[in-house]
Amino acid sequence: MTAVDLMNTYNPLPLSFVRGEGASLWDADGKHYLDALGGVAVTSVGHCHPSVVEAIRDQAGKLLHTSNHFAIEWQHRLAAKLTTLSGLDAVFFNNSGAEANETALKLARLTAWYRGIERPRIVVMEGAFHGRTLATLAASDGPGMRLGFSAYDEDFIRVPFGDLGALQAVAKRHGADVVAVLLEPVQGEGGVRPAPAGYLRAVRALCDRQGWLMMLDEVQTGLGRTGHWFAFAEEGAVPDVLTLAKGLGNGIPIGACLARGRTARLLTPGSHGSTFGGNPLACRVACAVLEVIETQQLLANAQRQGAWMLTTLQARLAGYSGVREVRGKGLMIGIELTRAAGNLTRAAAERGLLLNVTRGTVIRLLPALTLSDAQAARIVEHLLEILQSLHA
Repeated sequence: MTAVDLMNTYNPLPLSFVRGEGASLWDADGKHYLDALGGVAVTSVGHCHPSVVEAIRDQAGKLLHTSNHFAIEWQHRLAAKLTTLSGLDAVFFNNSGAEANETALKLARLTAWYRGIERPRIVVMEGAFHGRTLATLAASDGPGMRLGFSAYDEDFIRVPFGDLGALQAVAKRHGADVVAVLLEPVQGEGGVRPAPAGYLRAVRALCDRQGWLMMLDEVQTGLGRTGHWFAFAEEGAVPDVLTLAKGLGNGIPIGACLARGRTARLLTPGSHGSTFGGNPLACRVACAVLEVIETQQLLANAQRQGAWMLTTLQARLAGYSGVREVRGKGLMIGIELTRAAGNLTRAAAERGLLLNVTRGTVIRLLPALTLSDAQAARIVEHLLEILQSLHA
């Protein structure tokens, strides 16, 4: 492989893996790694789960793709499951979280069009990340990723995450032009920052009073990551629009945008589409993933393992001069350092632990929901050793 065969969009470690099982990966030399990143919250039921492997194998031998010009039975099965779990009414399937969020933004725009709002605005959060298309990037926050891509900024009003007063001020000043609020229940790329207790419920109430759509980006938090099927369930703040991806396909690309009520009926033939979205393979695999989460009681495991890891790390790192805060929900944990993490990911990989750093100073842990007691303990011990070594 030469330096010019790939565009320079990533800065990968000099590691390549040839095999995976559960929360484990192996390189070509046979070295074992404990995966605490999970493909960035993707391999939620672990690498090569037998049920997922069998679904891929069987479906690949039957039918991969027909296009959405024909009915796809596995789409209907998956949509029925997702709407039952979420309480929303209808689903549009695509290939990624960014595409799911694009669908959400189009639903907001259509809502504004039907209401006769000439210059619709969508309220988004400081520290947010919704994708890397032009529109989802404009809805996101972060000078590095947005450098050179400023289109559509005028469509959005940005407020501090978790600040209900700021939202109320927007309602007073721009209420007639606002059509929706878009936010993540836990900001992942933004540094694993959970919304304050009661915030989602308060946003839901404000949206109801103002006639705004409440749109939740659960691309990273959905499908068990926080110990619930959806992070909004903890407060019962059911959104009007919900986006999913990442863990839905366990590595097979699939995204979903769900909506309820009139919003679920806005899209009509020709108003939106996807060539590959919702193909038989992706939808069958997603059905297998949901079944694994359910039958193996992985929501409870994510709550239990996440709570143990969070409290243990908080206790062991209390008063540690290099750590500002340890926070998280379920198996979504962030450790904010007091200075840039530097080569921490490389140092961790050398010790056989895979993780990443977001926003420059926040160690992010997103292991498989199948994590065992022993694996959780090893992640914590390895991480403590790495932090102590770097501090020294």
